[in-house]
Amino acid sequence: MDLKIDALTHRYGTTEVLADINLDIPTGRIVCVVGPSGCGKSTLLRFIGGLERPTEGQVMQLSDPPADSLNPFTFVFQDFALLPWRTVDGNVRLVLEDHGLGKAEMDRIITDVLTRTKLADFADALPKNLSGGMKQRVAIARALAVRPAVWLMDEPLSALDAQTRELLMDDLVGLWLRTPFTAVYVTHNLAEAVRLGHRIVVLSRRPGMVRKVIDIETPLENRTAGDPALAAIEQELWQLMRDEAEAADQELIA
Repeated sequence: MDLKIDALTHRYGTTEVLADINLDIPTGRIVCVVGPSGCGKSTLLRFIGGLERPTEGQVMQLSDPPADSLNPFTFVFQDFALLPWRTVDGNVRLVLEDHGLGKAEMDRIITDVLTRTKLADFADALPKNLSGGMKQRVAIARALAVRPAVWLMDEPLSALDAQTRELLMDDLVGLWLRTPFTAVYVTHNLAEAVRLGHRIVVLSRRPGMVRKVIDIETPLENRTAGDPALAAIEQELWQLMRDEAEAADQELIA
């Protein structure tokens, strides 16, 4: 489902947090959004998902979601948002319960997404018995279950250690290669953005404005940590952000 963000501006009272955002989000691409702390990245995600309405501008759907999509927009958060009293199976099943599906169909979907996220052997486990990486896999499985037209991912790997983050990035690439999905992916981690993003959007410090949009042509499956071209893009991103990130950090401390 193609999206277009047109002249989006938002204010909380007299504080302008986003200013004149214009972006295209094409079907089947991961669009990463980076920028200094407090620049409105998560706020932008909420507007795309329809949780809030901007002061000015709009988010437009340029095409219909797939016919089999149960939930056009699905969020994946950094804190996993799992119900502690429900098993892995139960947490995934939760998002299917209001869609009028029969038990056999629900079971088929859950078996499929747990297999794809390497959780098939943990269907009966409670969240308290899972590692952080496993909990995030449950959150990803839950998103997969409703076949979203657009994934809205807000720092989904930031709470994980470096090794687990690398494994989850590999998992996300594998899922995309199997069935390409559309995602808007907010992150502070530039290496993560370069690893996963087909397009990277750099926002300025508050009020967040689009400073630059970088498209990466290297296929996801060919991206490696030592690739000089990718390292150069990461360095370019940091040069774009460094002064503003320092200013934003001092502003937050003050």
